[in-house]
Amino acid sequence: MKISIIGTGYVGLVTGVCLTDMGNNVVCVDIVKEKVEAINEGKAIIYEEGLEQILRKNLKEKRIRATTDIKDAVKYADVIFISVGTPSRENKAIDLGFIENTSCEIGKALKEQNNYKVIAVKSTVVPGTTENVVIPLLEEFSGKKAGSDFGVCMIPEFLREGRAIYDFMNPDRIIIGEYDKKSGDKILELFKSFSCPVLRTNLRTAEMIKYASNAFLATKISFINEIANICELKGIDVNEVAEGIGLDKRIGPHFLHAGIGFGGSCFPKDVSALISSIGLSFKRDSDDMREAPSISIINFLLKEKCTIQTYDPKATENAKKIFGNRINYCKNIDECLNDANVCIIASDWDEFKEIYDKFELMKNKIVIDGRRILNPEKCKNAKIKYYGVGYKNG
Repeated sequence: MKISIIGTGYVGLVTGVCLTDMGNNVVCVDIVKEKVEAINEGKAIIYEEGLEQILRKNLKEKRIRATTDIKDAVKYADVIFISVGTPSRENKAIDLGFIENTSCEIGKALKEQNNYKVIAVKSTVVPGTTENVVIPLLEEFSGKKAGSDFGVCMIPEFLREGRAIYDFMNPDRIIIGEYDKKSGDKILELFKSFSCPVLRTNLRTAEMIKYASNAFLATKISFINEIANICELKGIDVNEVAEGIGLDKRIGPHFLHAGIGFGGSCFPKDVSALISSIGLSFKRDSDDMREAPSISIINFLLKEKCTIQTYDPKATENAKKIFGNRINYCKNIDECLNDANVCIIASDWDEFKEIYDKFELMKNKIVIDGRRILNPEKCKNAKIKYYGVGYKNG
């Protein structure tokens, strides 16, 4: 099938590359010329394990390309995915500007097309957006009618950053929010190779399923962090509590990992001048800094006049866009820990799990394990002053 993906951010590029690897022909669209050039050169503009290799393989086979020409992409495709960003405004309301602009441009391109196409919204949008914003704009600018001249669907994504390729290729379920049966049938054909459950529903319900899924997972994270606060007060290890809870099949073990930046603060009283932040991205195997706990932590420490030196395997360039020259960026863990008073572990990269000997480089061996990836007993044996979220500290 011929596919166009409008927007080459995290969801868009992963979707495009994976659909290509399934045997489809894909055109990725972005308004940023540099992103388009990078994709056509085989460079993934985001970090996701395996993404660049799959991109390069399919570029060689000429099944994927990128362009800034949305008109050409709409003309080419049978299915057009809208995967543009929906950032939050300062008041936390969702900015639909990219959705609106994209809908207008697709509508203009549809005006010159006579063959049936399906426009599928992949961006996370509030319930009612596809019906009340996307469809009216498509109809207005195309002069055509949804359901007869073109199809519309809402296909929410459930990808975990750092595991997105696996999640796309091995979905738990596929949700198809459809304007009408013909639209849904086209999307079902695209995903026919998957053996997972498929739920076909209306547009608003599909949008709500995405929001409800996110909210439920966030509730689990917030819950275990509140439990972590109680555990710290009572001298209980929250990891053991989470393990016991997670053995209940009704609850499950996923998203029951306490971490810094969600619950209460575990900063000790003797935090002082030179702080080492090991990890910047919001989770391992990702370069994504959006909503990363490290941002609020570093901003707090900067207000306290601390000097910050940081290291992350992949997220440094994105961190520079946020902090500029207000913090120091290190090339490796050794450089980051050298002469530091305190080390904060803010991401759970695998390479951080066995660095006990490297803490000898610090001026004061004080470690705040915001991701609970270190062994407290090993820290104790190495004479490291260890503070872990939800651990019986002190």
